[in-house]
Amino acid sequence: MKRSSTVLKSTFSSHRGSGILAHITSLPSPYGIGDLGFSSHAFLDFLVCAGQRYWQFLPTGPGSPVFDNSPYMSTSAFAGSPLLISPELLLEEGFIEANSLSNAPVFSEYSVDFTQVGLFKKKIMEEAFTNFSLQLPQFINFKKNTPWLNDYTLFMVLKEQFHNQGWGEWPVMIATREPATLSALRIEHYDRMEYFAFEQYEFFRQWQIMRTKAKNENIQLIGDIPIYVGWDSADVWANQEIFQLDPRSLNPTHVAGVPPDYFSKTGQRWGNPLYRWQSKDPDIQKRLTEWWTARFRAVFEIVDIARIDHFRGFEAYWSIPENEETAINGKWVKGPGNAFFNKIFAVLGPLNIIAEDLGDITPEVSELRDSLGFPGMKVLQFAFDDNPDNPFLPHNYTSSECVVYTGTHDNDTTVGWFLSDYLSPRQRQRIKKMTNQNDDNHSSIHQDLIYLAMASIGRLAIFPLQDILGFGNDCRMNSPGTREGNWAWRCAPRFLTDSLSSWLQDITILFGRCPTKYQPPETPTS
Repeated sequence: MKRSSTVLKSTFSSHRGSGILAHITSLPSPYGIGDLGFSSHAFLDFLVCAGQRYWQFLPTGPGSPVFDNSPYMSTSAFAGSPLLISPELLLEEGFIEANSLSNAPVFSEYSVDFTQVGLFKKKIMEEAFTNFSLQLPQFINFKKNTPWLNDYTLFMVLKEQFHNQGWGEWPVMIATREPATLSALRIEHYDRMEYFAFEQYEFFRQWQIMRTKAKNENIQLIGDIPIYVGWDSADVWANQEIFQLDPRSLNPTHVAGVPPDYFSKTGQRWGNPLYRWQSKDPDIQKRLTEWWTARFRAVFEIVDIARIDHFRGFEAYWSIPENEETAINGKWVKGPGNAFFNKIFAVLGPLNIIAEDLGDITPEVSELRDSLGFPGMKVLQFAFDDNPDNPFLPHNYTSSECVVYTGTHDNDTTVGWFLSDYLSPRQRQRIKKMTNQNDDNHSSIHQDLIYLAMASIGRLAIFPLQDILGFGNDCRMNSPGTREGNWAWRCAPRFLTDSLSSWLQDITILFGRCPTKYQPPETPTS
């Protein structure tokens, strides 16, 4: 029996809507990176003024400099990034002194220097910890009711102790989690584990303040669930049995990625360890289901809707031998499919999920998505390949149960894409005709594609903030297949203007995507 009606209604109800894709790190802030404090609150105000109902962002876990601080290669699938903790809210709580902020470094408005930001945030978090009461009932309750926290905090302490070495290089009794050894370590490092627990307590405290404001403003938060986790993470270290690891080296035997595609001629070798979906051991299957159930539960405690990144991996995944340098010599292996999600639904009930169904999508993947009732994605940058039957062309949509994007975090900005070598002059001319713009002026191409998406039958339309602003490829968030120079883009505060929100509000109203009984807020006076 299909679950579509239940799941889809709980996700989008019956109303058309629109929103903005902007990672929290990209928001304006005086302290080098967007955070959960005033920068997020101000962006929620911007969304309200612009008539938007959704805010989508990337994964919010702790990043690693080894992987260019990618949010898709986190040290934990459950923890929050301490870089997103707001210094201003720490000051409000009395945990830090005002001069700790007045003496902050001068940060760039346009990009995140993760090293500089990390050093600054670490300094103020250490100060806040010295002024925090570990006997606070809320903190004690947080530790008691956060099952992943014990492994995560010990993992972070050990990363410090072993100078950020990968956990497979730690002493064997620690790497293999010998129980007596771990017990001794927890006693020895209890105080430092409390610090990392405080980081997580403060992250989720600030998150809930932000989420409460979003709810009060009728803004739904769309999070992101990467299908894979990083090998050098608390998740893999604490759950080695459910991943494809070599029992001797503890390294992955096979890693994740995708075959050659639009983004890369050699495919993408992500390097994440694969799950043991093919194991015949019922205990392994049980642990896999329990781990994923806990992961979905944790995500939906902080967001309203979640996008599953690389959804097609649940139907079949690209398995690359670990010793291969590219993704070319991988192969497709059958994933857990419908039965897996039914087990999750049996525990958690219907889930508000968007399936990222881009790339090499087979009829089997589409069937799995539809049987689960998950809306898929339509990306306009993929629509103009001279194929009149291209399913990404808005006039070819066969169902309103989809999410329409101009582009994603993996795409170039719309302006950058339109002016790049990806398109021929003839394709550019056709795109302009499709939007009823026959002149040679390309300055409005981002607005033209936003117009197409807004006018489509797709229930939800989402636009990267860079496309709202009309920025070029120097503001691209990520270039798949590259390991440097990604994830750092920031929006300076002067770009989020009243005239921009007014334009977006007007087009949102025009195509019936504003909240029910929407009343435009009064424009604040400066």
